[in-house]
Amino acid sequence: MMLDAAALGVPEAFNVATYFVDRHVREGRGARVAIECGDERVTYAQLLDGVNRFGSALVEQLSVRPEERIVLLLLDGPAFAYSFFGAIKAGAVPIPTNTLWKPADYRYVLNDSRARVLVVSEELLPQIERIPRAELRYLEHVIVVGVVSDTVAAESRLSFAQMLERGSPQLDPAPTGRDDVAFWLYSSGSTGAPKGCVHLHHDMVVCAELFGKGVLGVRAEDRFFSVARLFFAYGLGNALVFPLASGGTSILSPAPPTPQNVYAIIEKHRPTLLFSVPTGYGMALAHEGDFDLSSIRLAVSAGEALPPALFERFKRRFGIDILDGIGSTEVLHMFISNRPDAIRPGSSGLLVPGYEAKLLDEGEQPVAVGEVGSLWIKGDSVCSCYWNQHEKTKNTIAGQWIRTGDKYSCDADGFYWYAGRVDDMLKVGGQWVSPVEVENALIEHPAVQECGVAAREDGDALVKPAAFVVLRAGIEGTPALAMELQQFVRARLAEYKRPRWVEFLPELPRTATGKLQRFKLREM
Repeated sequence: MMLDAAALGVPEAFNVATYFVDRHVREGRGARVAIECGDERVTYAQLLDGVNRFGSALVEQLSVRPEERIVLLLLDGPAFAYSFFGAIKAGAVPIPTNTLWKPADYRYVLNDSRARVLVVSEELLPQIERIPRAELRYLEHVIVVGVVSDTVAAESRLSFAQMLERGSPQLDPAPTGRDDVAFWLYSSGSTGAPKGCVHLHHDMVVCAELFGKGVLGVRAEDRFFSVARLFFAYGLGNALVFPLASGGTSILSPAPPTPQNVYAIIEKHRPTLLFSVPTGYGMALAHEGDFDLSSIRLAVSAGEALPPALFERFKRRFGIDILDGIGSTEVLHMFISNRPDAIRPGSSGLLVPGYEAKLLDEGEQPVAVGEVGSLWIKGDSVCSCYWNQHEKTKNTIAGQWIRTGDKYSCDADGFYWYAGRVDDMLKVGGQWVSPVEVENALIEHPAVQECGVAAREDGDALVKPAAFVVLRAGIEGTPALAMELQQFVRARLAEYKRPRWVEFLPELPRTATGKLQRFKLREM
C-alpha cells in the first residue's frame, strides 16, 4: 500500500528546512555534530545559524522572491547544506547541479531554470567563466564559495563568506506547504538534454521515513558517508536527508572519491553506513592493502545493478553486506531494495514498504511471475513533473504511476531482478537477452574488473551480444583470453547469450553519476 505524506504525519503547512534543521535545535540536539568535513565539525546549532544567515542574505541582499530558482554548483561540504536548506527555508528553489558537467551543460541549466543566482565553488568557477556572459540570459549574481576572482565585474561577484557574515542569524521560514515546490534535480542527461525533476517539500521526508528509517533503520548514533555526491539524488538522500532526519552525522568530503581517499575517510571518520555505486565498490576491491572498515554496519549500492560477484568479493574481504537497490532522480531515492534480513545477491531486493510496483508487457498488461516486464512505480516521493517538458512528463508520469524505463522480473518471493533498460534489451534468434545477465556471468571471471554488454550486428545484419571488458591490473587482453571469456559465459548461460565479440577497453563509458552508457558501446 502506498503511504503518502499526510499518512506519514507531514502537516499541510510545512517548510521542510525546519524539519531537517530547526527541529533538532528546538528539541535540544543543538550541540550534536551534524556534519564532519575534514577537520571541521558543524553542530546542529551551527548548521541552523548557517542556514538562517544564507537564507536571510538571499532575501535581504539579493531580493530573492518565493519560488525563484537558485543553482548550486558546489563541492560536498557545509556550504552545500547552508545553501540548500537556506534557500528552501527562504522559500526559494535550490537546484543542486552535477559538478562533472561541461560549460554547455551549465549554460543549458542556468537558462532552462531561469535562475538569477548561482552559488559556485571556487574550484568550479572556471567552467562558468568559459560561458560568454551574453549567453546567460537570466543570471545576475554569482556567489563564490572560496576566493572571489577579479576576472569579472565586481558587481556580479559575491563572497559566500561575506554574505553569511552580513546575513541575519534569525530567519522565519517561508509560509510554504507540503505540496509546494522545494527543489529541483536535473537528470544526468544520458538519454538527451537534462530534464529538471521538480520535487516538493514532502518528498525528502517520504524517502527518509520509508527507506532511511524503514529499511536501513537509521538512528542518531549513525555516521553516514556517501561516495556518491550531494548533487546526485542518491547522494543527497545518503548524506543530507537520512542523517538530518535521524539526528545523525554526515561525513562530507570535497576530495575526488578515489579508493585511496575513500579508505582514508573511512578509517579517519569511522562511518557506520557506507553508500556507493557498483563501480565504486569494484574500484575499492581492485585497490590492494589492509584497511579497517570495522565501523561499518551496512553498505548500500545503487545507480546500476550490483553484480553478485562484487557482493561476494566485498563480503569475503571485509565481512560487510552490500544492500543493492534501485531508485531514480524522479522518485528521489530507493523504491526497491535488499534489506539487512533479506538479501539475495544479484537481485534489487524487495519493494520498499510504502511504494507500489507493477510489471507490464508492451500492451501494458501484467506479466506472469518470473517474466520480464516494464517497471512502473507509485509513491509519494515521485516528482510532480519535468520542468518545461510537457510531453516528456505525460510520457513518463501516468497519474500516480511513473514509468521507470527499466525492465525487471519478480520471483515468487517478491524479489525483483534487473534485466536492463527498455532500450538495452537484445533480441537474439527471436529470444530476449538481458545484457545484465551476461555481464554478471563475465564478471565472475578472475581477470575481469568490470564489463558492459551491448547489441551488435553480424555480417548478416542479425543482432548478437558484444562484450566490452576492463581487465584487472597486470592482465593483458589477448585473443586467447577473449576466447576464454566466451567459453566462460557459454558454460554458465544458454548458447545464444554468449558474446560473439569480446573487446578490451581501458575504461567503460559512464555518466557522471557512474551509470554505464550502453548506447556508447553500441556505437563502437
